[in-house]
Amino acid sequence: MALDRLVALVFLIVSLVYGYAAFTYPLLPFERNMAVLPSTLPMALSVLGVVLSVLIMVSPRPKVAEGGLGEIGLETVRGFKLGQTLGLVAAMIAYAVLLRPIGFLAATSLFIVVSAVALGERKFAVLVPIAVSTAVAIWYLVQETLGIFLRPWPSFLS
Repeated sequence: MALDRLVALVFLIVSLVYGYAAFTYPLLPFERNMAVLPSTLPMALSVLGVVLSVLIMVSPRPKVAEGGLGEIGLETVRGFKLGQTLGLVAAMIAYAVLLRPIGFLAATSLFIVVSAVALGERKFAVLVPIAVSTAVAIWYLVQETLGIFLRPWPSFLS
């Protein structure tokens, strides 16, 4: 099985599970008469995911021209940058774990710096101010504009 069809199969399974959760989401009494429900976007995303993954799985394969890039298969995985990918996944997991103990501002700044370093950025004099200012801007927008409370500081300081 080609890698694109294998990924489409995994995406189909994920979309079906996500769709099941979205379609069986229990509504609160005041949500029953709302025009747009909390599960409306997840329902649409799951249907879109199912349709697109089925289209990928049943579509005919294009002919590869001589000297073209060819097909991405499991044998070509060695050429991918798996170290960077695993580094980013590890940074995301660490971000989720550290978000409450060290606070939003520190966790987000650290995540941006670690992710940029994993992708090859080495200019720390530029990277650190951008990471901190981005974290502060996101916190301010979410806190003040949307009115959603985010704990900016570590839990032992508040």
